Amino acid sequence: MAKTAGKSDYFGLGRIVSIILAVIPFTAWILGAITRLSEGKYVAGLIRLFFGGFIVWLVDLVLIIKDNRILRLLNC
Repeated sequence: MAKTAGKSDYFGLGRIVSIILAVIPFTAWILGAITRLSEGKYVAGLIRLFFGGFIVWLVDLVLIIKDNRILRLLNC
């Protein structure tokens, strides 16, 4: 998969800022849902908002640190 230099899933913010936002569970939960909704993926955003609990937060945290991206549960 091609990586974009300097781009993150949290609205194009830098890697360090994205990691800080991902460490805080509440901001990771809300920003994950907002990111999906802004991409036009309403079902994925709502699922993330209502069911994006502890496990999704941990997976997002690992992926932000490792690949600078968040989990794509649904591609619709």
